[in-house]
Amino acid sequence: MRSTGMIRAVDKMGRVVIPKEIRAQLGVQNDVDSFEIYMEGDSVVLRKYQPTCIFFFFFADSVEFGGHTVCKNCIEKLNDLKKQSEENN
Repeated sequence: MRSTGMIRAVDKMGRVVIPKEIRAQLGVQNDVDSFEIYMEGDSVVLRKYQPTCIFFFFFADSVEFGGHTVCKNCIEKLNDLKKQSEENN
């Protein structure tokens, strides 16, 4: 992890502003994107949130279905499973 030299204070509400330069590098859009927050040792880590496939935790080529994210690879596998089931009946 490299230091940016940027320091931000925590306000009375416990908030910290992520510098504009860092948000721009991550492609973060205000009022659109979210951050995942977790602990790693004695550090707090912020990561731009990307929904993952409910089955295999893939990031790429996914769609929302029934409140869950499903990758296109899993959709194809589910379609194949449906076809096999229909052929067996």
